[in-house]
Amino acid sequence: MTPLRFCFDPLSPYAWLAFEALPEALAGLSHSVEYRPILLAPLLAHWGQLGPAEIEPKRLWLWRQVRWLAQGQGLAFRPPARHPFNPLGAARLLWACADEAETPSRWACETVLRQIWTSGEAADDPAVLQRWREQVQAQLRRDPAGDPVRQQLRRETEAAIERGLFGVPMIEVLGHGPLAGRQFWGQDSLPLLAACLRGDAAALALPWDDPAPSVGLQRRRD
Repeated sequence: MTPLRFCFDPLSPYAWLAFEALPEALAGLSHSVEYRPILLAPLLAHWGQLGPAEIEPKRLWLWRQVRWLAQGQGLAFRPPARHPFNPLGAARLLWACADEAETPSRWACETVLRQIWTSGEAADDPAVLQRWREQVQAQLRRDPAGDPVRQQLRRETEAAIERGLFGVPMIEVLGHGPLAGRQFWGQDSLPLLAACLRGDAAALALPWDDPAPSVGLQRRRD
């Protein structure tokens, strides 16, 4: 069984799409998944990038594409009342659904992500977050506002940066097999992940360890 780590920020619609698609994409493959909420903003800051929703043309494209992808997956899509929103409350709520040495269950992640991306509610509104807290009450183990949960979310995000994560969703292969340490970024990387787990020769033959060619921008000289 191949262990996988699914790192995501509730803020990302692509993380939601990948989360929903993951079981079907990996059907028939022996694997386990641990779900780890992190924060995208520190990753972007570390690499000196803006979020897609912070660039107006990209934001407009994002919503068109996400709507299309959700339709293709048979998912209802009602985006949050505000986006980008502050994802701290949702991420902390998920970590509060696990003891310190554990990770949130798929059920807890599914409950919160579906509320964010199919309800149309303001995902950082305290009253909304309270209702979501009541929905996951059966799995709540800690206080979402408590310092242990706050510190854990911070540690998870810092650890993700140290491992080289630059975006979400990111699926990492764990364990000691030949794929250990490989990272698969984005909802559209699921077929590649599945191919690698199947032992597909073409996928495994990709230049995983070769440096990417350098690309320089030349200034125009008039």
